[in-house]
Amino acid sequence: MIPSAQVQITRNGKSALPDSPVSFEEKLGGAELYSYAIDTLQVNVGKLCNQACKHCHVDASPKRTEIMTRRTIDECLRVLREFQIPTLDITGGAPEMIPDFRYFVTEAKKLNAKIIVRHNLTVMFEPNQTDLPEFFAENECEVVCSLPYFPAQQTDAQRGAGVFDKSIEALKKLNAVGYGTEENLVLNLVYNPVGAFLPPEQTAIEADFKRELKTRYGIAFNNLFTITNVPIARYLDWLRRSGNEASYTEII
Repeated sequence: MIPSAQVQITRNGKSALPDSPVSFEEKLGGAELYSYAIDTLQVNVGKLCNQACKHCHVDASPKRTEIMTRRTIDECLRVLREFQIPTLDITGGAPEMIPDFRYFVTEAKKLNAKIIVRHNLTVMFEPNQTDLPEFFAENECEVVCSLPYFPAQQTDAQRGAGVFDKSIEALKKLNAVGYGTEENLVLNLVYNPVGAFLPPEQTAIEADFKRELKTRYGIAFNNLFTITNVPIARYLDWLRRSGNEASYTEII
């Protein structure tokens, strides 16, 4: 999710926006940018993760040790407070695995921030994480969960053997505390392609996900977001090994 802002482009005190369409680079050439409002602070708290997904563009895995310290988290909270940014979006890695994740969430909640957590579902089954649904609900976090597809084969191919079954169990636990059914507990899913192709139209595949997850597993959620895999890091390595780099970079 890209933080949005109200932006005014000026040059020599006058509007720099042209009357006819030009490229983005031309619009920015020599211009000064002034941001009057930022509505989201997105923070990547590290690369430690309980999974090592084939598409991961930050190379997160259980072997990574880079995590955000309490000192840096406090600086993020200071920015959130001083600039009165209404939304904090926490991602990783698996953000829940850093020691100060819950501190970050509860302190941001004291600032009345809306909190979004990018959650991979299976981290819920790691040691000391089984109460995550209740913790999320207590702090009214919006939870955005990765689920590459509703059949198991595609999900396990991208994220590892057994990930799909754990993901379904985790979604049921989130539903059990009100996520996806209560107005203040928002549960969103994320679809991203499992191969060298682009995602389908978002509205159509959201309808498929809602129908299939409800019919097969009784699972409810709010929205589905589709994303395109970025050809860098681990995903780029896979594209090269599979001979898909040239064709993929052409279609994106």
